[in-house]
Amino acid sequence: MAKPERELIAAPDHDFWVFGYGSLMWRPNFPHAEQRPARIWGYHRAPCIYSVEYRGTYERPGLVLGLDRGGCCHGMAFRVRAVDGPGVMGYLYEREMVTRVYRPRWLKGELAADSQRPARRLTVYTFVADPDHDQYTGRLDDADAVQLILQGCGKAGECLEYLENTLCHLRELGIEDRALARIVEKAAEA
Repeated sequence: MAKPERELIAAPDHDFWVFGYGSLMWRPNFPHAEQRPARIWGYHRAPCIYSVEYRGTYERPGLVLGLDRGGCCHGMAFRVRAVDGPGVMGYLYEREMVTRVYRPRWLKGELAADSQRPARRLTVYTFVADPDHDQYTGRLDDADAVQLILQGCGKAGECLEYLENTLCHLRELGIEDRALARIVEKAAEA
């Protein structure tokens, strides 16, 4: 299947929020004025993408996270100043759209309340898994997921390290992702 073309979405002319659910939570690598725990609806974090660049190769793919349809997802939102918007949007597009396995989207979300601010609903920019792409795995059984995790190593490192880092940062935020914890534990014990 040919890679579907995806246009770069233009940055708005005001501050906006970017939602991270995997490595963006702990390695955003773009300028931001603020970060807060957040959640989105209609998608959940899932190990549903064959990684052939960052955490695997075409010959030995790894397994990375995507936002898959259904449920909700807790993660981290980053406020980007309008002046930084075009550069951040370009950076994110280059980082996330290497093989076009994601679809850039604006989704409804909510920033978590903290001791000084109430919860706040807003729109966030993020990347969702494209179920029509060859790299989309759909739901895998644990044995297949663990095999991909253990073999996955690409230009950004080992797949298991990426998933362990994500799980660690989720726990620091007080977020328990039981499905991710289960397969990471199985991979670490293998």
